[in-house]
Amino acid sequence: MTARIPTLTGFSDIAEGHDLILCDVWGVLHDGQKAHVAAGEALMRFRALPGSRRRRVVLVSNAPRPGEGVGRILDRFGVPREAYDAILTSGDLTRGLIAERPGARIRHLGPERDLGIFSGLDLTLVPEEEADLVVCTGLFDDRAETPDDYREELSRLARRGVPMICANPDLVVESGNRLIPCAGLLAAAYEDLGGATIYAGKPHRPVYEAALAKAAALDGGPPDDGARVIAVGDAIRTDIAGASGFGIASLLVARGIHAEELGVSAEHHRLGDVAAWLAAQPVRPTAVIERLSW
Repeated sequence: MTARIPTLTGFSDIAEGHDLILCDVWGVLHDGQKAHVAAGEALMRFRALPGSRRRRVVLVSNAPRPGEGVGRILDRFGVPREAYDAILTSGDLTRGLIAERPGARIRHLGPERDLGIFSGLDLTLVPEEEADLVVCTGLFDDRAETPDDYREELSRLARRGVPMICANPDLVVESGNRLIPCAGLLAAAYEDLGGATIYAGKPHRPVYEAALAKAAALDGGPPDDGARVIAVGDAIRTDIAGASGFGIASLLVARGIHAEELGVSAEHHRLGDVAAWLAAQPVRPTAVIERLSW
């Protein structure tokens, strides 16, 4: 029989058992429009807990931009800097992958707002027909387009054997009450067409290794014992699957991209028994919480 997965009333229920939180950003700390105040407060209270080792929070985001850019967005939304110690993004990992290919001729698929991901790197942005590498940060217009709008170009690139770096493995993110398509959808379509794709970010192992290394660097010591690390996020496919694959605990935030499936898409809805839904998922979290709070 599958063990029952607990629903927490607050993170304080399990906080004492952990030294490090690898926390998702979009869907946990904000909804794309405003901060979730209680989530920031919970992280601050966790960081203030006493213990033999200082409690740390590393934000781990599939945002296709460098960590400092995510920090500025969090400032604008009102997420306090005191809620976290460091930020690691799929944009950071993408920059590392591009740096391994000096002089790359890159076809960028994504909006102009993501161009900062290329800043200071040895590369040239070129049209599709001249590219020897594709970097996908998203759709050009994620409010109107779908992957079908890219099928012809992706087919041509795949036939030429041009590899793709996916700078955001998410399929969708929550923005207010809408789900917005992400680069992961284009990368999946590219793979279906036979294109070779490298994913930078969750749920893939390198992002967790880099996050632990970043946490260790804060204290000048080795990475935390995995048994005292927990990943917090709102997506089964990335946050929970990534934590499971890496061998660490995970906490699923219900009011995120799965809110409608879990019946909490409206503010007056309350999280009920989610055992049947969880049993149908390919991976399961260690625990569930309606929203991250203390």
